[in-house]
Amino acid sequence: MRAPLHTLHVAVLMGGLSSEREVSLSSGTQCADALEGQVARVSRVDAGRDLAQVLGELKPDIVFNALHGAWGEDGCVQGVLETLAIPYTHSGVLSSALAMDKDRSKAVLAASGVVVPGGGLFDRKLVATTHVIPTPYVIKPNAEGSSVGVYVVYDGDEPVAAVGEDSWTYGELVMVEPFVAGKELAVTVLGEADGPRALTITDITPTKGFYDYEAKYAEGGSVHVLPAQLPQHVFDKALRQAELAHTAMGCRGVSRSDFRYDDVNDLLVLLEVNTQPGMTPTSLAPEQAAHVGMDYRNLVRWLVEDASCRR
Repeated sequence: MRAPLHTLHVAVLMGGLSSEREVSLSSGTQCADALEGQVARVSRVDAGRDLAQVLGELKPDIVFNALHGAWGEDGCVQGVLETLAIPYTHSGVLSSALAMDKDRSKAVLAASGVVVPGGGLFDRKLVATTHVIPTPYVIKPNAEGSSVGVYVVYDGDEPVAAVGEDSWTYGELVMVEPFVAGKELAVTVLGEADGPRALTITDITPTKGFYDYEAKYAEGGSVHVLPAQLPQHVFDKALRQAELAHTAMGCRGVSRSDFRYDDVNDLLVLLEVNTQPGMTPTSLAPEQAAHVGMDYRNLVRWLVEDASCRR
């Protein structure tokens, strides 16, 4: 049986090595601040390749993983924590690795009855010179988050030459999917003991362009309508699809499913599952939790209480 929360030493991992480092620093700082006064000690760890050594010296009771993107969110750090036998928050090795691989996660989701976009993986040099599927379509790295490296190619646009340049650092294969017009929706799911519980739905409108990195994290980058104004059958379907996705991917703790809803054709499509949603001041998961009565401090507390190994 675990010691009472107020006696625990919690290490909050933040920063890390990925392109989402700055977002993680913001998430981690917010989470660490929220834990102050709730636990006996909070250690703020800017995670690097010496993470195992650092944690070995700190000897925390629990690790709160506030890392985002590659290495911190893709199963690598989770494997380190399993090896060290330190209970940690969010999803485990397998589900983290699966969710970061868009191609493989789409296959698992589709097999479980979740509606996902078509498309597939293509060589980036080919994508940079020709339309590999009919326009409009979306180009994205196969293993990045926070809309890093994402392009939308509309009717009449030329192929995106930048994808083929030497400065591209997101892998030789890129995901190309049909663009689904309509609403940008997000659903947060808590993996509770009696099954996953979808909280509510946010309708997101970027103040300019599409829902890219800046729209997600810059102040005023997007407008959130909570709860989303949708036909009831669509609202209910999005909640159930998010819960189904959480289960199919083997997620633990909190996850967030991102959807597009084409209201003209009544088509709801799940784009991806995030196993470590942002916890910044503009993030969707804490906003949705607050909407259903769980404030930021209690959400962070819930995640710590849910921590374990062998996730």
